[in-house]
Amino acid sequence: MDRMTSLRVFREVVEAGSFVAAAERLGLSAPMASKHVAQLEKSLGARLLHRSSRHLSLTEAGTAWYEQSRRALDLLDAAEAAIGQTRDTPRGQLKVSAPVWCATPRFARVLADYRETYPEVLVDMHLENRKVDLAADGYDLALRATQEPSPALIARPLCRVPFHLVGTPACLKRHGGAPAVPADLAKLGAIVPSYVNLDNLALKGPGGRMFPLRLTPAMRSDDTTLTLHAVRADMGIAYLPVWLIDDDLAQGRLVQLLPAFEATPVTLFAVYTSRQYMSPKLRTFIDFLSERLGGMETKAARADDSKARRS
Repeated sequence: MDRMTSLRVFREVVEAGSFVAAAERLGLSAPMASKHVAQLEKSLGARLLHRSSRHLSLTEAGTAWYEQSRRALDLLDAAEAAIGQTRDTPRGQLKVSAPVWCATPRFARVLADYRETYPEVLVDMHLENRKVDLAADGYDLALRATQEPSPALIARPLCRVPFHLVGTPACLKRHGGAPAVPADLAKLGAIVPSYVNLDNLALKGPGGRMFPLRLTPAMRSDDTTLTLHAVRADMGIAYLPVWLIDDDLAQGRLVQLLPAFEATPVTLFAVYTSRQYMSPKLRTFIDFLSERLGGMETKAARADDSKARRS
């Protein structure tokens, strides 16, 4: 049997979840798909799949083989596309790392629309506030909010994400009201991130003067969602992305602190390892995010301008 075909059959079986579904996608019979995987296991001398009448799952060896062979097949597919030998529809699994604060309705809508446009791509989202090693951890792409992306990686800017200092009305009342100047922030307890240092941040005042951001920790957290819940529970203030708090601000559950003092927005980048031989699934996903998230940023800027003209 052709080794390359066996590799593609194995990938399809894993991603489809059954031999029958994989065979239908590839135009093979289910017994033939099973023979391809069996031949692959025989040549490797290791079982790749746990099989039962109702369920398939990867063995430890299968997991390692799937991750490595998937990337190899993606590279081959991309290389073929680059020299015009094929026009494959974007397909396969796309492993993506993103900040925890991407768990919002607006981002879910973007993912849903991408899925509708490219139904053969399975997006495997991992939300975590740490910088993953794309190559070592098997990621195709990472979304990172930063002002200085790593020079060792390819970084494409997608959109700017404003961050605001916020607190609940009850928390501010307990501390004598909202702060008037940045120095007042030190009097309020703050939920601060444990994964990034905020000491180098500054706020730009109305006259252009820069004020250092000095917060007094009431708690540290590596989870942005927990930070938001702690703020809602009147535990303290926090510096949070507008994606996560726009509804709370609109409903009055949270109050933006020092609105006359501007914090520098961070840029959300799509970070990947190489421009060469980008797979169709990766290229289309990045292009889709750039168009949709960039469009959201433009609409938000227009809304802010309109609000400023009315005030």
